Amino acid sequence: MRVRNLAVTATVAALAATGLTLPLAGPASAASSLKDDFDGDGYRDLAIGSPHTNSVTVTYGSASGVAPGRATTLTQDSARVPGVTEPEDEFGENVTTGDVNRDGYADLIVGAPGEKAEGRPSGSVTILWGGAGGFTSGGVAAHAPDSTAGRFGEATTWADVDGDGAAQLAVISGDNWWFYGDDGDLSRPLGLESDFLPEGVRLAGMVAGNFRHKDGIGFVLYGERADGGAYTAHMSGGPGDYGHGAEVIAEGDDPTATRDAATAGDVDGDGYADLITGNSRDGGGGKGGSVTVRLGGAAKFGAPVTYDQDSPGVPGADEADDRFGASVSAGDVTGDGLPDLAVGAPGESVGTVAGTGSVTLLTSSGGSFASGKAWHQETADVPGVAEPGDHFGTSVRLKDINKNGRADLATGATGEDIGTTRDVGAVWVLRGTASGLTSSYAASFNGKDFGVGAVDAGFGHTLR
Repeated sequence: MRVRNLAVTATVAALAATGLTLPLAGPASAASSLKDDFDGDGYRDLAIGSPHTNSVTVTYGSASGVAPGRATTLTQDSARVPGVTEPEDEFGENVTTGDVNRDGYADLIVGAPGEKAEGRPSGSVTILWGGAGGFTSGGVAAHAPDSTAGRFGEATTWADVDGDGAAQLAVISGDNWWFYGDDGDLSRPLGLESDFLPEGVRLAGMVAGNFRHKDGIGFVLYGERADGGAYTAHMSGGPGDYGHGAEVIAEGDDPTATRDAATAGDVDGDGYADLITGNSRDGGGGKGGSVTVRLGGAAKFGAPVTYDQDSPGVPGADEADDRFGASVSAGDVTGDGLPDLAVGAPGESVGTVAGTGSVTLLTSSGGSFASGKAWHQETADVPGVAEPGDHFGTSVRLKDINKNGRADLATGATGEDIGTTRDVGAVWVLRGTASGLTSSYAASFNGKDFGVGAVDAGFGHTLR
């Protein structure tokens, strides 16, 4: 498709590899408290993972929104980045952010579940240090522990795992969950004390939040059972009892189970995180996919409430292959204090154009979502033209990039063609306002703008 490109010069930061122990520093007075502000300028930055090209591109935030002209693309072949790029690494399959070394600057946490290290199962996690000049201070990599089947780094979070007030790194592999202690020793991952995961499970993702305890963090893990049925489970606890008392939320053919996507946000304002899951498969509550909301609360989740494109207030129609719910993200677009919900439908047809994709923003109202608006490349002022197989909505992320108190929408289209190059991929950013999203001042950029422009690059696969 034809996309209106911004003039961009991508830069590659020089990174210094360190050992396996994190250099834990005291708080830095000059830096930002935002967990995704890598350069400490007070604006949230947008990280874009492209695992087909083993790269992550960071575009920095500013008062005028995302600034793709000031960006950094990182690979394992960048100067001093730990490791070496190999075709099957999947570096950038997932991206998390947090101040890991506690110097006041957010750090970039990158999963590479296909990474191979001699004598170890597959997978690694790389942490790249943020700083006043961006990524100039090096990084460190943690490899898969021996006691896992592989795909370590399939998902990561930065959350207060042990309830001591300081966040830690948690990682899933294909069949297990791990976290690292406050001592910063990345050679010693700590696992489940009570293994509740079914034999042969294939985990795909996780989300953290205070779902059932206002003063404690729980984790929702999701993926597939060995028989191919969906699997979604919650666990909470602390050192010594992680995994004890875990519960299966939904599994098998239950249309509210997910293997696709999940996010968390306090949609009813009661102080508990609420769980939002997407099921893009046919039969997931609707022919073309659905999203399910479970309110958090003392000791248990509320009953599941499911929305599809035939639900009142949700635009569109529930049609096979829409893949509504393939991506989800919660964030307060309107500034009313409650998170709204972005839902990607990368298989959606627009008019007669099949698979061009769309994103629906559902506006929150006291714990429910009764109204929404769809956005795609035929929406007025959204750059580009809808073409078959663009898959607009493959990824979504709601976050306040320009610091106006309202979340902006970033979305990726991994099937976007640039010129004659197939499936390069592109990303759009729409601004949040008091009345919702606006396409005025919409930004768009693609993999070629950052040197990530090969056939099947799939730029925009992951957004953080």
